[in-house]
This record gives sequence, C-alpha cells and structure tokens, in this order.
Amino acid sequence: MRVLLSTYGSRGDVQPMAALAVELRALGAEVRVCAPADEEFAKLLDRIGVQLVPVGPSARALTTQAPPPSAANLPQRAAAVLASQMEAVTEAAEGCDLVVATGMISAAAGALSVAEKSGIPAVSVTFQQLTLPSPRRRPLAYPGKPLPTDVTDNRVLWKLDAENINALFGEALNSTRASIGLPPVDDVRDYVIGDRPWLATDPVLDPWQETADFDVVQTGAWAMPDERPLPEDLVAFLDAGAPPVFVGFGSMPMRESTDVVEVAVEAVRAQGRRVIVGRGWADLSLIDGQDDCFAVGDTNHQALFPRVAAVVHHGGAGTTTTAARAGTPQVVVPQLADQPYWAGRVAELGIGAAHEGPTPTVESLSAALGTALAPETRERARAVADAVRTDGATVAAKHILDIVGQERTTASG
Repeated sequence: MRVLLSTYGSRGDVQPMAALAVELRALGAEVRVCAPADEEFAKLLDRIGVQLVPVGPSARALTTQAPPPSAANLPQRAAAVLASQMEAVTEAAEGCDLVVATGMISAAAGALSVAEKSGIPAVSVTFQQLTLPSPRRRPLAYPGKPLPTDVTDNRVLWKLDAENINALFGEALNSTRASIGLPPVDDVRDYVIGDRPWLATDPVLDPWQETADFDVVQTGAWAMPDERPLPEDLVAFLDAGAPPVFVGFGSMPMRESTDVVEVAVEAVRAQGRRVIVGRGWADLSLIDGQDDCFAVGDTNHQALFPRVAAVVHHGGAGTTTTAARAGTPQVVVPQLADQPYWAGRVAELGIGAAHEGPTPTVESLSAALGTALAPETRERARAVADAVRTDGATVAAKHILDIVGQERTTASG
C-alpha cells in the first residue's frame, strides 16, 4: 500500500501528517509527504525516515516576509500554490492507493484534483472544525471578505462563505483543473470538504455536533511521540528553580504585538515566576540579561510542557492539544482564524484562560495568568488530560487501511 499525504501551511499542518506517516508505516504502508519547502519540515520528516517532497515556496517566508493575506493577494497566492501542486503532487501520486489532503484550501483543492485526475481515492482532512458548515455557528471570515454583523442566520452566512471562497480561489482552481483536462468546480468549499470529511481533533477538546449536511469522521488529534531530549542548558534552567511559564506563539509573525515579549515577561514576573520564551517564526528574543529568563528554538513540547507552570500561546490546535495532554494550564492569546475558538474551549473546559483579543497588555495578561496559575485550574487541567485521547493517528491509519482494502476488493470483484 502506498499513500500520499499532501499539505501546505505551517507546522500545525505538517506535524500531524508526520504523525500519520509514522502510523501508516507501522502498518506496512509506503508513505510520501508533500509539504512546503522549509528546512524545519524536512528535518521533522527526516527524523521519522520520510523524505519531504517540496511543494511551493517556504511557508515561513510567506508568513513572515510577505505582505499579510488580503483579498488582493490571496488569489495570486492560491494560483502559485496550485501551480506547484500540479508538478509535485502529480509526480508523487504516481502508483499511490490513496491521497490524504489538507492545509490551506487551495492546496487541498489541488491535491484532490490530482487524485481525481489519476483516479485515486482521496480523503479530505481538517485540523479544526470551523471550516465545516454548521447551522450552530458562524463561519470564519477571510481577509478582505468580512461577514455582515447584522445577519444572524448561520445558514445565510455559510452561503456567503461559499461565495467568498469561490471569489478568492475559484478562478485559480478552475484554471489549474482545465490545464489537466478536468471540468470546473462550481463550489470550491464543497469540493474540498466532500461528503465525508475527516476531523483530526480530540473529541474532548473539540466535540463535533452532528449535522445533516455530511458525515464527519472524527479520528482524534494526530500526534506522534517526540523522543528528543531537552537541551542540557534548558534542563539546567528548569532544575534551577520553581516551574517557569512558557511563552511562545508558534508560526504567528506577531506583527501587531511587537512588544509581546516585554509584556509577557513583565506579566510573568509579576506572578513571581520565571519565563521560557519560544522564539517561533516571529523570532522572539529575551529583553534583558536577567537569569530568570531563557529562550528556546524548536524543542520537544511534549517533554517541556509537563515541567512548566503554564503555557502562554496563540491557540493553534497542536499547541492547545499538547498542553492539554500535559495537564498544564494555558493562557491563549488568539491571533486569527480558529484560534479564538480554541481559546474559548480552554476557558470553557476550565483548563486555562482566554485572553480578550490578540494584543495583550501587562494588566490583561497578568489577569489571565492569575486564572491559569490558580490551584483549581491546574487540578482541572490534570483531570482533563486523563480524558484526552492519544490514538488519533492510529485510528486514522487503520481507516486508511480499510478504505484501500475495500477499493481493492471492489476493483477485483
């Protein structure tokens, strides 16, 4: 069995695919991974013995160096990603039995189109449910395409969402499809979602409520064990005092919060705690030479988070899930997209605090930290940790094995 995993996005899009690759290989499958041409992703896949098939430009450069996404530049970005997909994914899909597609919507649409052209079964996956239409909530707004605030009928808003997605990505997708002899797609969103999308999130952290529109397969979050030891100097810092607070914002460029490190350090110090700063894609650095602060680059969060008093982060699905599994209280400072949702879930579950808005002040972050560091929050975080599943990638890999087996049986029958 040969499976192609295709994505384009940040680490939160790539690392779950690496987790799935590990489980598929354990079942005897050959795996190929198409992902952005970033060195950190190549290293991530190299650790598990899977070669990266590079697609498109560096995701980090596109996030941190290019202008922010807008209605003006999103169609051009989509066209560039789709063009690179046609070359890389088409070649990588040769001889494959199934394609798993995720990442930014144009990338997923491109991979699904390649699978369609090649006659290969495909699965569409999302790592957060907010892109799946539901009458119970509003859709996410795209840059330059705000949703009307005076409309309360969610079904109307989801119809507008489909129109916005078509306006942003439809021309690029259909031009690409025409180039390989495929008919145009009328509804880009519905094409990407399909009739049976997979939701790779934990049902405790992200409970899916059934809807009549389609059948969702919730596998659990995809995470692979990280066996990397923590750096010796980081271990020495951890051992030198009480558990510190980790502050990191992953792939967020933090353009609107250029003083976020100063604010965070002052707020954490006000709680009598030491600080670990995760550099991330914003390349955050320490503000002074005091010995109560330590900066880290790419490190093993599975090993680090159980040793800290709280995790202050942007609210990516992966970081939220890792902190929850560690039983460590969280403060989520959401920046965009699905991050306010994850902030809300953390607060609702009582495992931390949701910061109001993307730009913290010393006062606002101190208040949120006060909630997160309270004994009852830690107790609740530990209780929820016991309920969070760890087998999502295994479940997904077994589903894939079943699908391929059924396809082979049908073909031979």
